[in-house]
Amino acid sequence: MTAYSLTDVGVLEANAVARGVTIDTLMDHAGRVVAEEAAKHAKSPPDGRIAIVCGGGNNGGDGFATAFYLRGKGFSVDLWLIVHKRNIRTRSARRRFEMIVDFPGIHIGVPDAERLKEHDLIVDAMIGTGGKDELKEPYRSAVTAIEESGVDVLAVDLPTGVGTATPLHPKWTVALEVPKEGMTLDTAGEVTVRSIGFPREALEETGPGEYLFFPRPGLSTSKGDSGRLVVVGGGPYTGAPALAALAALSAGVDMVNIIAPEPAASVIRGFSPDLIVRSVGKDGVFSANDAEELWKTVESLHPDALLVGNGAGYEHGTVQAFSSLLGHALPRIPVVLDADGTRLAATRESRPLFGTIHEKLLLTPNRRELYRILGYDVSVKRNERREQIQKLSAQLGATILYKGDVDLITDGRAYRENVMHHPSLVVGGAGDVLSGIVASLMARRLSAFQASRLGAFWIGHASVRLFQRRSYGVRATDVIEEIPPTLKEGLAWAEGYQTGKLPPFSSLSFSSSESEPEDAGSPTGPSEE
Repeated sequence: MTAYSLTDVGVLEANAVARGVTIDTLMDHAGRVVAEEAAKHAKSPPDGRIAIVCGGGNNGGDGFATAFYLRGKGFSVDLWLIVHKRNIRTRSARRRFEMIVDFPGIHIGVPDAERLKEHDLIVDAMIGTGGKDELKEPYRSAVTAIEESGVDVLAVDLPTGVGTATPLHPKWTVALEVPKEGMTLDTAGEVTVRSIGFPREALEETGPGEYLFFPRPGLSTSKGDSGRLVVVGGGPYTGAPALAALAALSAGVDMVNIIAPEPAASVIRGFSPDLIVRSVGKDGVFSANDAEELWKTVESLHPDALLVGNGAGYEHGTVQAFSSLLGHALPRIPVVLDADGTRLAATRESRPLFGTIHEKLLLTPNRRELYRILGYDVSVKRNERREQIQKLSAQLGATILYKGDVDLITDGRAYRENVMHHPSLVVGGAGDVLSGIVASLMARRLSAFQASRLGAFWIGHASVRLFQRRSYGVRATDVIEEIPPTLKEGLAWAEGYQTGKLPPFSSLSFSSSESEPEDAGSPTGPSEE
């Protein structure tokens, strides 16, 4: 199974909450399954004695719920809350503590190693996925006491202190819903993964939790800290690279440079004062003769990410120039291949460039572009289509964001589907807007997989908001203007989720795949034949 980072776990849980599952419900389910696992490793009741050591976050809440269910099974339970009761940080955890506060054996403070020795098993419910920094007091003292006791430990979700200088070493870990990064036999002991009731959609589809990926700038951020993007495109089409660049700026990247051949470069300069345009080539398209100058120009701009292909056309010389550019760029710079740039994956001389880099290379094909790469049409059946695209992703060593009636995002291992878009989004230039958003996120150090998940949901969310005001006839420029207010709404929801103050995300009730034919939701740029 794919191991999840702490950020991924937060996104996953947020998407479960967005679909109507409460933190209280998840916490109760966690307590029940942890109690079942603990019962396997302690003496049978009434002789079994289990110690539970809890922190003040939701992991502690899981521990409180575990105590409730273990008492119901007849075990003798001692529970230590190592912080003051007023430092229980979440409403759900406080409610779980109130359920057990009158039980015998509830203690406040760090347990003594000698007291812990009186138990068959210790349950670690101090931090879980809620922390990644070096341990501070009282957690460090609690880890020391548990280690000195010599009693076998069962960790809840993620052992306390994994990845720090003072980790706890459990014999077993019960991972809730999914395994987490950092879990090995040395760090987590024997790992058992137990479901706690996440909906299938939260595990397989994008949701508003994706907004937790958004890299917010700090108060001391200066120009350039939020990423520099270079867009290489234009030639036969001038609107496509401009739309991608403007979308990237609306999505929060600091600087965007467009590199285009003349006369397209001159036309693009006239679209907006926000666009910085540099010209390479004078024949209306990029050619093989431009390859060296193209890379030197890109390199001189010191980009954090590179977007290639928008509006560039598919002359053989253009493909040769892009192939050379890709060879120079990887693995130095994250690269997005969109529109005509996806042809590199279908070109024999470019194929050797693929195969090793998942996090830094992204392809964003629609159905016709994917056909060119595969040589055959993908299945209309979602499971079969997912298998085909996952296999291609693994072969290419590239993340793929397939734009269709249901968008599919995969790095060859994990996958997500995106059903958040409105049929009105099927408009020329929408694909360029999407690639600009995703490239801007990659310039800000999100992986291709993370950026694609957030970007696909974000533009879909924007299209739903737009339709409420504009009905059909939405233009790509409308979508660009809708990017910032959509982000504001998404981030507000994410903040509300983190504080437990928001209801399910109402827009998730919309799914274009329920009403539209195959490929109807596929955003395609003006560079499409």
